[in-house]
Amino acid sequence: MLGRPCGVGIHVQIVTMAKRTPSLLLAALAFGMTTMTSSTAADLRVGVIGLDTSHAQEFTARLNDPANPSYVPGARVVAAFPVASPDLPNSTQRIDGFTNLVRDKYGVRIAKSIAELLENIDAVMILSLDGRVHLEQVKAVIGAKKPVFLDKPVAASLTDAVEIFRLAEEAGTPLFSASALRWYPGVMEVANAKVANPSGASSYGPAPTQPYHPDLYFYGIHPTEALFTVLGPGCVSAVCTSGPGASVVTGLWSDGRVGTLYAMHTWPAPYKVMLFGKEQIIEQRSDGANYTPLVREIVKFFQTKQPPVSAAKTLEIYAFMEAAGESKRRQGSTVLLREVLESAGCPDKWLPPQPVVK
Repeated sequence: MLGRPCGVGIHVQIVTMAKRTPSLLLAALAFGMTTMTSSTAADLRVGVIGLDTSHAQEFTARLNDPANPSYVPGARVVAAFPVASPDLPNSTQRIDGFTNLVRDKYGVRIAKSIAELLENIDAVMILSLDGRVHLEQVKAVIGAKKPVFLDKPVAASLTDAVEIFRLAEEAGTPLFSASALRWYPGVMEVANAKVANPSGASSYGPAPTQPYHPDLYFYGIHPTEALFTVLGPGCVSAVCTSGPGASVVTGLWSDGRVGTLYAMHTWPAPYKVMLFGKEQIIEQRSDGANYTPLVREIVKFFQTKQPPVSAAKTLEIYAFMEAAGESKRRQGSTVLLREVLESAGCPDKWLPPQPVVK
């Protein structure tokens, strides 16, 4: 599958055998067609929008190359539509390289439009680097009612993020978005740990800022999602203290637990999450940095059309980051997640709980 068209080895063997006997030729052809069909017939055909991020390469490698140690069966990237953002150097400088790679190494057809991309595919991955373009890209695909994985950040504003999930639900199009850290083995170990009466958790990681995006949306989503993976939903408010090198965001959960995010505005920086119990502290022991668990979840989602993370949970995470930014603008005041979500037009069913007044 890599380096030469599929079936070349079989063709050479068939020609050699044909010199011996026609009956062997027919048998070989039947065997070859059967094995190639059985290995690909069940694969869902995936179309990718956006080839300006390393995720395009990493996800395609795991889906299209059975020889890859991290291969994930069940889906295959068959088409892609490259989109770059002219005012983001990370986008314009990398799109040609990733486009050439997925086309030449993994056999992906390069489409000339989203409409063309949607032909003969079963599911969509929107991987565009720039969160500002995600709303329009979602609008362009939800009418096809194919399941959509939307890469981080969901959008470049909470208003757009709410609108994306609202439109997807209205259209009956399954959609989800998540950071790969949600399924990192080290994070899962902490999240699944049996701790009596946990008082809260702490997560740290890199969060360098990016133009045109709220401070935490672009990279801060990773340690933030790790924090919410461990504590679960139920955050009601956030307070942010910010300096040039880092922002510290403290969230209060409705049951009294406290979650702290230490977002380092540097790159690179390590990730870690810790859970605090009454008698023990569970600390992440390994980073297990790998996209493979996320890709498995994406394939499972494409197959079942059941999002592994709900719209409400995802919007709560983005509301936490939005509230942190608002707290920073208010010189460290407490900001309710409901407040920023209501300002963004969020439906009541996706709002977090009201804070308990004591």
